[in-house]
Amino acid sequence: MLSKRQLLILQVIIDEFIKTAQPIGSRAISKKEEVTFSPATIRNEMADLEEMGFLEKTHSSSGRIPSEKGYRFYVDHLLNPVHLSTEDRHVISSVFDRDMVEFEQVIQNSVSMLSDLTNYTSIILGPEVYETTLKQLQIIHLSTTTAVAILVTSSGHVEHRSFTIPQAINPHDLEKLVNILNERLVGVPIIHLDKRLKQELTHILDHYIQDINTAFNYLKGALLDQQPTNIYVGGITNMLLQPEFNDVAKIHSLYSVIEKEDIMANILRSEDRGIHISIGHENQMIEMSDCSLITATYSLKGNQYGTIALLGPKRMEYSRVVALLNALSGQMTNTFHNW
Repeated sequence: MLSKRQLLILQVIIDEFIKTAQPIGSRAISKKEEVTFSPATIRNEMADLEEMGFLEKTHSSSGRIPSEKGYRFYVDHLLNPVHLSTEDRHVISSVFDRDMVEFEQVIQNSVSMLSDLTNYTSIILGPEVYETTLKQLQIIHLSTTTAVAILVTSSGHVEHRSFTIPQAINPHDLEKLVNILNERLVGVPIIHLDKRLKQELTHILDHYIQDINTAFNYLKGALLDQQPTNIYVGGITNMLLQPEFNDVAKIHSLYSVIEKEDIMANILRSEDRGIHISIGHENQMIEMSDCSLITATYSLKGNQYGTIALLGPKRMEYSRVVALLNALSGQMTNTFHNW
């Protein structure tokens, strides 16, 4: 259990380090108006905080920097809520003031705005296609051997893929399959489509289609598997502005993770709602061990959720970032629910 004095010193050190990226010494702390202790007392408390694992001492300075344990304690117990400036609120609102009717346009503008406001890397994950329900399936034949499969979901997402029809499959069987899907499975979550087919419709399909397993497996592979990841990234080079990332090899490995959409989507997917903060080695990927990732969820109609995230150094402006993500996620939710 930390004393009030230790709590104050820890908060001052982390707040100052977030601003300066420089190790904090006892003399700098003693100059703070809210600190009334002598430099000797401060040094003793800093030594105790280091021994408890909340601070670390660098090789190049007698000052201290926060450890991951220190950041976690700060985020969980010392984080002060902040009110966004009028300018920040205006910038967020301006994204939604325009007469926009496309989901993707709102997301693209939001991700750019967020990275500009923070100088961190912003990432927005759109609602997962697997979390949406089926609205319509369609097969359009381009020739006797090629076709385009089209899937429309309840969120308005349209996915289309061209494919070659194998000789083993009768093109008319594919059309029958699609017609039955549209009749029986509209409104069913796509992730449950395979299960519903096997449990409820196989006996019906067998009466109409010669080789139901081949036809369905091919259509599933052509259209339902490997759904696209709706992920948008802004300010990917902002990490170069942070002193923690002046190592070329370090920044290259981090970029390699950010650029792999499937990996980032898996990191951002969560059943937890609201704000979530991962610090350093709490992140899933070792390449992100020098980073903090702060996420927030937004929702659309039909109980569909997406994720907003900011990726930056562990020395992030946690209070402001949390306030920004809360404001943006609320604005996005209100906008999409009113569409």
